[in-house]
Amino acid sequence: MYVACLLRIIKEIRTDVSNVIQGDEFEYKDPVDGSISKHQGIRYLFEDGSRLVFRLSGTGSEGATIRVYVEQYEKNSMKTGKDLQEALAPLVDVALKLSRMQAFTGRSAPTVIT
Repeated sequence: MYVACLLRIIKEIRTDVSNVIQGDEFEYKDPVDGSISKHQGIRYLFEDGSRLVFRLSGTGSEGATIRVYVEQYEKNSMKTGKDLQEALAPLVDVALKLSRMQAFTGRSAPTVIT
């Protein structure tokens, strides 16, 4: 039910992105000591291997950084030389509208780009 609802919402934002197949709150398992850190962020996985990840960075409740990771798999090597902003624009649009980032933060542009 959740994925079907999420798929509908994303397709209302952009019809030119792959279908979402999973949305979850992810956790990190340390490969060295096996410890698990829960509640590490929200992750959306798409059929084509693309993903969106939202997570907080910082230790306090004030001044934390919201990190947004936008990854898109492209199997056609002829398309891998596209301008990054152009290639990721559909997924960035979905990420910003789905998260309502501007409404929650009051910011219309990132303050840090890496």
